[in-house]
Formats: sequence, C-alpha cells, structure tokens
Amino acid sequence: MKVARYLPFLQWLPEYNRSVCVSDALAAVIVTIMLIPQSLAYALLAGLPPQVGLYASILPLILYALFGTSRTLSVGPVAVIALMTAAALDGIAVPGSPEYLVGAILLAVMSGLILVVMGLLRLGFLANFLSHPVISGFITASGIVIAASQLKHILGVDADGHNLIELGRGLFGQRHAIHWPTVLMGVGTLAFLMLCRKRLKPLLKRFGAGERLADIVSKSAPILAVMVTTLVTWGLGLAQQGVKVVGHVPAGLPDLSLPSMDPGLWRELFVGALLISIVGFVESVSVGQTLAAKRRQHIDPDQELIGLGMANLGAGTSGGMPVTGGFSRSVVNFDAGAETPAAGAFTAVGIALATVTLTPAIAFLPKATLAAAIIVAVSTLIDLKALVRTWRYSAVDFVAMLATIVLTLTYSVEAGILAGVGLSVGLFMYRTSRPHSAVVGRVPGTEHFRNVQRHQVETHPRVAMLRVDESLYFANARFLEECVMDLVSRQPALQDVVLVCAAVNLIDASALESLEAINERLRDSGVRLHLTEVKGPVMDRLGKTDLLKDLSGRVFLSAYEAWEALTHETLVKAESKSVPLAVGP
Repeated sequence: MKVARYLPFLQWLPEYNRSVCVSDALAAVIVTIMLIPQSLAYALLAGLPPQVGLYASILPLILYALFGTSRTLSVGPVAVIALMTAAALDGIAVPGSPEYLVGAILLAVMSGLILVVMGLLRLGFLANFLSHPVISGFITASGIVIAASQLKHILGVDADGHNLIELGRGLFGQRHAIHWPTVLMGVGTLAFLMLCRKRLKPLLKRFGAGERLADIVSKSAPILAVMVTTLVTWGLGLAQQGVKVVGHVPAGLPDLSLPSMDPGLWRELFVGALLISIVGFVESVSVGQTLAAKRRQHIDPDQELIGLGMANLGAGTSGGMPVTGGFSRSVVNFDAGAETPAAGAFTAVGIALATVTLTPAIAFLPKATLAAAIIVAVSTLIDLKALVRTWRYSAVDFVAMLATIVLTLTYSVEAGILAGVGLSVGLFMYRTSRPHSAVVGRVPGTEHFRNVQRHQVETHPRVAMLRVDESLYFANARFLEECVMDLVSRQPALQDVVLVCAAVNLIDASALESLEAINERLRDSGVRLHLTEVKGPVMDRLGKTDLLKDLSGRVFLSAYEAWEALTHETLVKAESKSVPLAVGP
C-alpha cells in the first residue's frame, strides 16, 4: 500500500480493461488535436523554438500518468508558466538563442526537483501562502500581459517587453512598420476563434448535436484555424510576402540529456524556478481537485507535487520547457470521457507521432495564427470583476490583489507575485496580531453565550467571560495581555476572568508565557483566571506545562458550566456576608 502511494498507477492499472482503454484513447485523440497548436503557441510565448512545446508534451505526460493522482488532469505547456519562463530568462540570454534554450531546460529540471522534494517532505501546504485574491490578481494581470505580448505577431512588428509599459512603448514605436497582410491573417483568425468560442456550440446544439459533442467541436476550433491558415500561407506564398511563419521544425523525437551544471546559472534561475513550481502546483492542483470532485474522486496534493515534479524533470531531460496541468485541456479531457491517466500517455503518443510526421507542414504555420490562439485562450483568465467582488468583501484582500495586478502589469511577474505573497502574509500577521475578542454573556434561559455589544444577555459584575476568536501565537500574545488587563481595570468589582477558547486551535510558547504572566498579574490583583472550551490538542500541550498546575482558577468543559459554577460561588459568598448582589442583563 505504501508503494502504491508513491506509484498511483498501481491503484487503477489492475482494473484497466478494454472499455476503459477505448474511452481513454478517444479522449486522447481529441486532446492531441487541441494540444498541438497550444504546445507550439506557448513555446512561442516563452521565446523558445516551437518544437520545444511539442517535446514538453511527450515524456511529461507519460511520467505524470505514472506518478500523478488525478485521473483527468492534462499536463503540458500553459500560458502563465510560459510567461513566467520568459520573465525568468529575461536578461540571462537572448530569446531563441542556444543559451536561452539551455536556461529554459534548466528551469524545467529545477522546477521538477523543487516539486519532488516538496512532495517527499509533504510541503503541499506551502502553496496556501498564495491566497486566492493574489492568485486571481496574478492570473488576471498575466492574461493581460500575455495578450498584449502577442499583438506584435498580430501586427507583424518587432516589439519586446515583459510588462505592459514596455510592450506598449515598443508597439507604439513600431506603428509605422505594421504589416497589413499579417494583420488581416491575425485579426481574421482572432475573430473566427472568438466566434467559435461564443457561437459555435449553441449553433451545433440547434442542429441536433449533443452537449458533449458540441462542446468538444467548439473547443477544437484552433486546429481548424491552424490547418486553414497554414494551407493559405503555403498556397499563396505569403511567407515570401512578409508574413512571419514558424519556419523549419526539426522532425523526430528529442534526445534525452542532462541540463547545464553551471552553478552560476542555477543560482540565477533559482527564484524563477521556485515561483514557477509554486504557481504551477497551485494551478494544477486546483484544476485536479475541481475535476475529481465531479466524479467523487480524490487527489493527494503531496503526491501531486511528486507527479508534477516528475513531469517537469521529464520535460527538462527531453529538451522541453516547464509544464503544469492546463485548465482548458483538462476540461476537454474530462468531457471527452477520459477515465484514467492512461489517456495522458496516449496523448503523448499522439504528440510524438505529430512531431515525427507533421513538422514539414508546421513550417508554414503563421505566427499570427498562434498569437490569435493564445489571445483567445488567455481571455478566459482575465477576471476584472473579481476586483469589485473582493473590494466589497474585504478591503485588505483587495489591497493584496491590486498590488499583485499593478506590479505584474507595470514591472514583472516575479515582482507581482512576490508582492502579493508578501502582502498576504503581512496582512494576515497584522489581522491576527489584533484578534477579535468579545466579552460574552448568557442568552437568558439558554446555555448559549453571545457578544454583550450585539445581544441582550445576562452578565455578572464579578465574572467576566472573554471569548478570543483566534489562535494565540507570538504576534498576538501581547495584545491578549493588554485586552485582559484593560477589562480588569474597567471592572473594579471583578473576581473571575474566564477565557473562552472555542476558537483557539494553537497556543505557542510565546502565548503560553503571556498566559502565565496574565495568571500572575490577575492573582496579584485578587482575580482568578479560568479557561473553558479548550480543545483537546491544545489541552494536551498545556498539560505538559506548569500553567494548569499554577492556574489561579479552573478549567471548565463549557462556558455554561463556568457561568453556573462561578455565579453560584459569588452568590454564596454574597449571602454569607449578607450583601445583596444582582444578576441582570
């Protein structure tokens, strides 16, 4: 069983049969048709030779089928990772040069190693530091930058840049060099693909096509665009008239090789490889979990790290670029009926056959067609409405999201995502350093306790029940001390303070010292400290300390138990002294 955890194919392979094989093979045919133009386009986006995209769609798919846990995830080049690859290599080598290719291959290998190590150490939780608003903002901004970067191919001009400002300046400077036949080709392809995305599926269903067939055909429109524009370019000799084409693509499968061992290059690319690894994993596992839930299946995030890491190692050792799970391809794979990861392996065979047999035709494929396919694909990533939704719900998350978008658009993808992560962690620390707390009282006639400022509840002048709505750790330990002592100073008659710990999942060493200090300071003031609703794991850790032994008060099972015991005690004391004491709202 332990071996099957690291080799997930051992779980589904014994049950593999002819019916499942047919379903996987049919899905693979459809995904192969879709993946060929995508692979070429994303290699172009990364500044790499087109065959690199094809190479990254062969061995990685086979390795993921062996080590991945998602049954329908389709691994390969994707737009965001291609953009991050180009950004990581910026300034290190000239796009298209042998040194640039060496860097891209090394990025794939380094990303693979990072992911495998993270998986073996079960560090999948680290991806949680990328909050959803940050990821959403990063993907939106990346989609805009990617679309802008492809306008040079639509216009037939040379304009470089890795952010919106540089790209805009470059395009404006080349406005006099616009190549109108290329514009006609690019805009025509773009319009066709947009029309197919929005109108083809309803049209097919109107003519009697089933939901599944109509969806698959509409998503396969890019392959038709590739075929038609390639034939037109070849037949009319448009390459000789200035329309830029992919050019010669070496036929045959890639050779296996080791990456560069230059220590300096490894150091320069480490941060880029780390960001590619984390962003790629977050995107991949999100898609995998979404599709798995539809079939009531389960994926293991830690094993997904290993599966994705092995895929990237396969890409790097076979001349490919960094890869991850693609949303659109995975959805098509799912809708086409793929039942096991073997569909990915079959897709790899289809890409391998295309690499061997179709490369002469690919030479006449216009770059404007690939650019149009990229723009249409990334248009689904742009979600500016998320800014409004986030602002309405949380101004703090909005700040992190906006900073990510602005820096990604105006500076670089690395700066954007690092700023987003930094702001998310910093704002989390700020929020939890001043945790919400409330003095609670008993809802009359019940065992429930609510905030005295929000509800009509019973309180006691000598008993204060303070609910802490956050785990206690070094960042908020001092705040808790101040909160308790302020409460005591405002109620001179106070004899008992009860900390209601229902929301406390952790008490670290710093918070423990603060609780000990609170206990001593309250004791010196003649006030007892009590705890209630302490969770089992927290109580287990406190049991190993002297806090419970030295506690001036008691530990109660529930807030109601504490209320009943302490109010009764004070009532008995008051009666013994013949002093009237009222309990009221």
